[in-house]
Amino acid sequence: MRRTALLGAGLTGILLLTACGSSDGGAAELSVSGAYMPQPVSDTMAAGFLTVTNKGGTKAELTSVTSDLGEVTMHETVDSAMRQAERLDVPAHGQLVFKSGGTHLMFEKLKHQPKQGQTVSVELHFADSDPVTVEMPVKSATYTPKTGH
Repeated sequence: MRRTALLGAGLTGILLLTACGSSDGGAAELSVSGAYMPQPVSDTMAAGFLTVTNKGGTKAELTSVTSDLGEVTMHETVDSAMRQAERLDVPAHGQLVFKSGGTHLMFEKLKHQPKQGQTVSVELHFADSDPVTVEMPVKSATYTPKTGH
């Protein structure tokens, strides 16, 4: 009888812990897909594109992006004008898409010009979530993804 009570208490504790980590509400659950950088045609500037997906029930806020390649800023295109964004939201159960002609990453003051076939490492920093490191493959300068962006 005592053994059954202990087993029941243990299972209840496990179920409570599982509910706290559930993706139905709670924290943001972030992943990145479709990352790439077109081979830069400039020695000093490049662009980067990717999709950040949030499967969690709370929005995430992207606050900055860093890379050993150089300075990275986030830009968005509004009414055909590009402007730097200080923060970008990744909605709960939604996506933040960085694509050509829209929201994108801008690399400046490049330490070297990456070539097609290489990868560039970037780290995405969020207000209330752990950073996410992404290996961004360098594609041809004219590369256009078939799906995603």
